[in-house]
Parts: sequence; structure tokens; C-alpha cells
Amino acid sequence: MNEFLDRIVLDNTIRVYLIVAAVILFMIMVKRHIAHYAAALIFIFVKSIWKDVDRKSFTNLVIRPLGVFLTILVSIATLNKLTFPREIDFDIYRLTLQELVHGLGTVVLIVAFIRLLMRMMDFIAMLLHIKADRAHDTSDNQLIVFFKDFFKVILGIIGLLMILKLAFGYNISNLLTGLSIVGAAIALSLRESMENLIASFIIFFDKPFTTGDVVKVNTFSGTVEKVGLRSTRIRTDQKTFITVPNKQMVDSILDNLSQRTQRRADLRLELGLDTTADKLQQLTARIKSILARPEVENSNVMLADISPSAFVVTTEYYTGPITMAEFNTVKEETTFAVLRAIGDLGIEIAGASVDIKVAGGGLTAGV
Repeated sequence: MNEFLDRIVLDNTIRVYLIVAAVILFMIMVKRHIAHYAAALIFIFVKSIWKDVDRKSFTNLVIRPLGVFLTILVSIATLNKLTFPREIDFDIYRLTLQELVHGLGTVVLIVAFIRLLMRMMDFIAMLLHIKADRAHDTSDNQLIVFFKDFFKVILGIIGLLMILKLAFGYNISNLLTGLSIVGAAIALSLRESMENLIASFIIFFDKPFTTGDVVKVNTFSGTVEKVGLRSTRIRTDQKTFITVPNKQMVDSILDNLSQRTQRRADLRLELGLDTTADKLQQLTARIKSILARPEVENSNVMLADISPSAFVVTTEYYTGPITMAEFNTVKEETTFAVLRAIGDLGIEIAGASVDIKVAGGGLTAGV
């Protein structure tokens, strides 16, 4: 039996092959349990920072990528104990097969590690979302999504640099120098995109609007559905979907309609010149009583002007920050009530009756 186990195949004994296979198989079988205990240790550190963290949510997000990472790490460390067979070590372009295999193993390990970090970042973002929901601040949720995606991109770049350095031995210092020069050239050529990116940071930190706000900018208005790195997407009042560059959202005069404290309505009445002063006073009093309703917070009714053709009565009133549908209902009911009051008092609207007479071969008009 010992002779069989000590037999050398491809520069390694069968005993070594069996030990390596047994270690890897054992790790695959118990990886979930090991990952569970490792996640518990990491959770202790996380718990010291966030007191109200949920352990189940943490383990559900982390345990699978952690198990994969640990399995790959143990497998690579175990396979490294084997002597690479000289019989199959041949050159592939400028690399030997041994260097290529080692490089691929390093790539797989780095990818698994970066994936684990990204899942942990998802967990941190979830905690911040919960905190923002408790504070009832939707702008924080918007900022969390932005920085989660931003740091994931940074992690991806770091992972790529680690692969070039550790897997293929590339001198990344020269690469970073070259990238800085290329980055400066790209920044100049993509100046508008960089301006939009900077504007997105201004939006996130200055918070002139957040997702869900109704805004009016330039000639359009609508509900903000998403704020990205380059543009803001708005669902307009006509239910169309437009994309506005962030620079334009920052540089233009923007009216955040969701931040209004009141809605204003105006009613202008031009009454016939045969209306008596008493009836005008009665009408203004009736209008004031009509506006004495819960939705109207303050109002102003007055005889504003006397023109050659009419008495002008102006009415302005303000409601609270109610929805547009509710505001239109209040406005319609108020207008109908005013019309009924005018009819009850026997007041005529200016120009309501016009007589046309033929005199001297021409047309003349009279009220």
C-alpha cells in the first residue's frame, strides 16, 4: 500500500495528490459552516459600530461570497503544495504554463475577494437605508445609492490593478502615471460630462430637490424619478419621460413645487356699470363668506378698479400645499359659488348684454 502511495506521478506522489484532494473536498463540504463562524466574527466587529444591526440580514448577504472566498483561498494554498510537473510546463507566448496557472489562480482569488467586499458594501448600504427611513429623509436614500455604486466602481478598479500587479507582475506605477495623463486628456475632451458629474455632487450635497419632488425647470415641469451621475430623469405632467443634464438642473432657475407652503388662486370679475355700490358690497361680503372654508388659509377680496366699461372686483386666496386635483376642486367649487351669488344679487357681468342697431347705413353697438 505504501509503495502505491509513494509512487510518483507527474513529479508528485499519489499520497500528496490524495491529501490535497481530501483537503479541498473537506473544505467544499464544510465551507458553509466555516463561513458561518467567520461571518459571526465579522459581525461582532460590525455590531460594535452599528448597534441595531440585524445579524440574519448580515449573514444572508455575506455568508455565500465568504464561503466561496475561503474555499478558493484554501484550495489555492493547498494546490501550491504540489510541484508543478515539468513534463507539461511549456511556453505559451511569453509565459510558461506554470506562470499562467498561478496567475489564473490569483485572478480567481482576487475576484472572489472583491466580490465579498461588494456584498459587505451592499449590507452597509442597507443599514444606511434603514437609518434614513427612520429619519424620513428620502434625500439620504438617494445619496446612499449614488455612493454605493460609486465605491463599487472604485473597488472594481482596485481589483483590476491588483490583478495586474499580483497575477501578472505588471508595474502599475507606470500605469498609474500613464492613466493620470490620459485621464487629464479625457477630462478635457469630455468637459461637459465632467461638468455634469460635478453637478451631480452639487445636487446630492446641496439637495435643491430629491427623488419624488415635483420641479419646474425651464419650460417643463414634472416629478423627479432618478438622479444619476450624468443626468436627472423627470416624468413630466404630460407623462412623458425626459432626461435633463445635471449641469442644466444646477445652472437653471429651478422651482421645487413640492416645497411650496401654499397654492394661490385668482378670480377677476368685471361687473356692469349699472351695479349699485350696495350690491358690490354685498357681493364682496358673499365672496368672503364663500372663502371661509377649511381649505382656504387666507384671502383678499376688494373692488380693485373702475374702468369705463366695468367695475373690477379681484379675489385672491391661498390654500395649503394640497394636491393639484384637490386644488382644482376647491377652485371650481369657489367659482360656481361666486357665480350663484352674482345671480342671486341680480348683478350682470360687463358685456353680458349688447344691443346692435343699424343707424345711418352703419352698425352701432350699445350695452
